[in-house]
Amino acid sequence: LLKDTKLMDVKLGQLGTWLAMRDFTPQGILGAMRRGYDRYYNKYINVRKGGLGGISMVLAGYIVLSYMWSYSHVKHDRRRKYH
Repeated sequence: LLKDTKLMDVKLGQLGTWLAMRDFTPQGILGAMRRGYDRYYNKYINVRKGGLGGISMVLAGYIVLSYMWSYSHVKHDRRRKYH
């Protein structure tokens, strides 16, 4: 039952077959994103004694993504030594 196995348990030779069994329709992708959000929320946010771990991961992810989106603009603004 390769469809029910997690990605971490899939062998490298079975990866193509495992990916072919995934649901890549828009509804399947939205369902996967919802399950991922629910897992993240229940693991880091919806806990009895919460800390800064979950919120700091979201903040770090936002910082990395915003830098990646603006990198082409930032790349032209940095100072060059001989120009």
